[in-house]
Amino acid sequence: MHQKETYFLSIRAAAKTGVGECGLFRGLSYDDRPDYEDKLQWLCDNINADQESLFQELKEFPSIQFGLEQALLSLASQDKYELFPSNFSKGLDCIPINGLIWMGAESFMNEQISNKLKEGFTTLKMKIGAIDFQTELEILKGIRNQYDPSELELRVDVNGAFSMENALEKLEKLAVFGIHSIEQPIKAGQIEAMRELCSSSPIPIALDEELIGVLEKEQKRALLVSINPQYIILKPSLVGGFKGSREWIEMAEALGIGWWITSALESNIGLNAIAQFTYTLKNELPQGLGTGALFSNNIEAPLFVSAGELGYDSTHNWGDLKQFLNE
Repeated sequence: MHQKETYFLSIRAAAKTGVGECGLFRGLSYDDRPDYEDKLQWLCDNINADQESLFQELKEFPSIQFGLEQALLSLASQDKYELFPSNFSKGLDCIPINGLIWMGAESFMNEQISNKLKEGFTTLKMKIGAIDFQTELEILKGIRNQYDPSELELRVDVNGAFSMENALEKLEKLAVFGIHSIEQPIKAGQIEAMRELCSSSPIPIALDEELIGVLEKEQKRALLVSINPQYIILKPSLVGGFKGSREWIEMAEALGIGWWITSALESNIGLNAIAQFTYTLKNELPQGLGTGALFSNNIEAPLFVSAGELGYDSTHNWGDLKQFLNE
């Protein structure tokens, strides 16, 4: 991926402006469809309709729902970037996060690991499945030779790269390294196979892509009851924003399923909203939030990462968003 599209929704009322990010993720979002911009235009044309009808019309466009939620909260706030006032947004507290290790050549992955450890991360999330599995095992072995599970938590994200035929065997080989959890070991949509894995895996399994496109509350509960995973991972841009995330969390907690929240390559506008929301939920697990350092043209923001935590420097000003808006 060399570029990431995103859309900003700006709402004005009197002298106030609210802003939200519709974080479309090509190839992954449920609403990656040809009429996406048409639906954005529909929203702009009908923005004065009642909110309930707007969200109902946008049911199949979770990232636009999320952008609308943000923009409305932003418009109602005294500070358009403080959507959920808290010790986090006031710069008094931080959110523990995992350090993300991207898939790639062995030397590239080892370099990232070394850098994250130097930066003070105590939880690493490694994306695997792109190179030889034996090489990936050797990388994990190298980490464990230096840090045991009490010093460094390891999460693994497979992005559905394992097949049902080899998944359990690979999970058993990974388990010797004290892995905290493994995300989406097989491709989404294989409900029976995923249920079997979750019941027999030596590593706790977290559902990720499996949640995308599950829109109705009844469907969400049925999925969780059927698969019974150990964790679910929520990307607000992909599951219907704050409302959609809360629905998943409520049902997961009722079933004894753990969860955490992850960003999905949003700009700092969307990341700020996700981080402020996440802090209010008081989940003590490290979250999957980064600062969008991959972007060359991100809007400047008070967000920062230090010693494995995401913080908000309330003395730092936001950059000018107008460069990204067609007004």
